[in-house]
Amino acid sequence: MTSLIHDHPSRLVSVRELFNIDSDFKVPVFEHKDEHVPDIDPAYCFNPDVTMAILAGFTRNRRVLIQGLHGTGKSTHIEQVAARLNWACVRVNLDGHISRLDLVGKDTIVLKDGKQITEFQEGIVPWALRRPVALVFDEFDAGRPDVMFVIQRILEQDGKFTLLDQNQVITPHSHFRLFATANTVGLGNVNGLYHGTQQVNQAQMDRWNIVASLDYLPREDEISIVQGKVPCYADERGHQLISTMVAVAELTRSGFAAGDLSTLMSPRTLIAWAENTEIFGDPALAFRLSFLNKCDEAERPLVAEYYQRCFDQELDESRSLKLSLM
Repeated sequence: MTSLIHDHPSRLVSVRELFNIDSDFKVPVFEHKDEHVPDIDPAYCFNPDVTMAILAGFTRNRRVLIQGLHGTGKSTHIEQVAARLNWACVRVNLDGHISRLDLVGKDTIVLKDGKQITEFQEGIVPWALRRPVALVFDEFDAGRPDVMFVIQRILEQDGKFTLLDQNQVITPHSHFRLFATANTVGLGNVNGLYHGTQQVNQAQMDRWNIVASLDYLPREDEISIVQGKVPCYADERGHQLISTMVAVAELTRSGFAAGDLSTLMSPRTLIAWAENTEIFGDPALAFRLSFLNKCDEAERPLVAEYYQRCFDQELDESRSLKLSLM
């Protein structure tokens, strides 16, 4: 990892060449692939606007926050951009168990020359600051308030980080980058979907230079992604099946938007449904195991009705809806 500290991008490449986006914007690319560089997913479908926002973060050292519903691929979007730039990328999930010591560092007892000594072990923030690393804070709006203030200073582009215990001030590497993903925009659990999210200090939200919103993909793009993840459905027959599955997913999203459902089918769940269909050979059984059983019991008849509309196949749950209406 010592060599990574002194590594810098070696060339500029057009986004037209790397991401097939009609722009003359050029981005820095590293020559060598470090172990922390994500693997390229050739089936990944990039959202042009969000991709440009992330690339601005990499190229111009902007602090970028990606907001969107679950399963839209927020973290993966950053990773796949980093993969094509050969840029080291490290993700940290800001769950309730992440403490200030995890981010900053702490004194630990180590064995040297047969003796136990106390030695400072730096956390992920100072480690990343010294290197050309894209640090991604996942679930940014779920972080504990005392932890969030740790990163407030580094949200500024020239933000130096002070290690009080070590009397040391860390100047960020010239190619250190900071990103975050969130289900909300710092307003907390307003729709009941994301328990555990917090209201984020507005002074901290103000420090994000770019806030991009990532929504679910258009139908054909979503079909292509599922076919890429489950290659057995890459033919014309598979396209028809996946298209019908996506239609069900879109109905659940419309139902959620209208307030009829308390949950919705994300692309992640859609992929799981296709994978389970391959395993069981039955789209209805796979649908029940992948999504229907996750729904509120009172809402299952409506979800089953969505399935019947698209597949022209009645599920037991939709029969119970008809009986209740009689």
